Parts: sequence; structure tokens; C-alpha cells
Amino acid sequence: MAAQAQDRIACGILYQREDILNFYERLIPRQGLETTCVEEVRATTTPGLSSSAARSRASRCSPRRLDDTPALIVSNLGEVLVQNRMADALFGDKSGYTGLARSEIYRWFTDPAERLRYPADDRDRQSRAQVANLRAAYGTMGPKSRAGGIVRALRKASPEFAGLWERHEVAKRFEDHKILIHPELGAIEVDCQVLFTEDQSQALLVLTAPPRTEGYEKLQLLAVLGHEHFVDAGRS
Repeated sequence: MAAQAQDRIACGILYQREDILNFYERLIPRQGLETTCVEEVRATTTPGLSSSAARSRASRCSPRRLDDTPALIVSNLGEVLVQNRMADALFGDKSGYTGLARSEIYRWFTDPAERLRYPADDRDRQSRAQVANLRAAYGTMGPKSRAGGIVRALRKASPEFAGLWERHEVAKRFEDHKILIHPELGAIEVDCQVLFTEDQSQALLVLTAPPRTEGYEKLQLLAVLGHEHFVDAGRS
């Protein structure tokens, strides 16, 4: 299944915000998300694809088909806007966060539990990537925006963030390959495919693993057992 997902991602250059909107609408009935999530994306949708051929090919590669591997849409502030069942099982439910805590960047520097999904030896790099992500959003949105509010809050709350912010470092927002730590399955090695909207304000992340690898087998197990199994196990 992961190989099929990678084939579909090969068409990713043809994705535009219309396709991300389709992904929202696909997930809403299962996730119980508010319809305002769809309206938020629709309000900023750029019309049309470049050609009828591109439109046809993109429809065959629609993110709506990504049910067999973790996939999620995040904002440029690290807010999970929507995620499928597999991403929910891998990362946990993010829908309960409010205010600044909706941002993964904010939680990374204020909530130690946020770092448990990454190996200890990768957390310094992840901290730099989080700051680079926020700096890019800050540059686009301005100091009076929500990005500016997060920067001001984190400079007060986190000496680590304050130090990294002053470095003005540039780093990749998303790594092509990463190791994630699941509370039940342990370390899972995955490849990260990223598709940005034209204005870079949102990104579709799809996580896959090559067939016949340990990461692939763990994703298969995750698909079978799902989020509810691990939630029940944690309560027992």
C-alpha cells in the first residue's frame, strides 16, 4: 500500500488548493470536524489548474485516496488542520488544543510531552526546524499576525527558543526521512512527502515506508489496529 501511495505522490506537483479542499471534505464525516474548516480553505482557494490534462491527472492522484498511509494537512504555524485515521493513530488526536497551543511549534517549546514522538538525538535538529518554520511564517505574515504572537510568547516562555530565534538560521521545514516514536510500536522509520500550496501557507504531509521494511510492517500494523486499540491499551 505504501508503494501505491508513493506512486500517487509522484503526481504531487499537480496538486493545488482545490485538491487539499477535497481532502478536507473526505475526512470531515469520519473526524467530526466543523464545516468551518472547509470554509477556511475554500475562502483562500485559487481557481483552476493550468490545463485540462493537468486537471485530469491530478484527479486521478487525488489526496482523497490516501486512506492507507498517514496523511495530514498543516498550516505554516504547525497547526494540524485535518488528518486521516492513520495520522490520528500515529500522532494522536490534536483537535483538543486551543489558542497558541494549536501550534505544534508553540507546544514543542512549552510542553515536554510534544518531544516524545522524536528520538532524543533528533530533538535539537527538530528544534531548529521548528524555529525555521516559524521564521518563514513570521516573514510572510508580519509581526502583528498570529505568527508574531507565537514569537512573542515563546521568547518569554522558552530560553531555548529565544536563543535559536536570535541565530536567524535557515533549515528545512520538513525532513525527507524521519524516525517517529509510537508509544506502543516504538521507532517507525518513514519517508515524508510534502506538497505545499502555492503561497506556502498549508502543506499536505504523507508518510510512507518502503515495502518489506520494518517501518512498512509497523504502518501495516497501525492500519489494522488503529488508534482505538492503543487508547484502550493505555487505559487498561
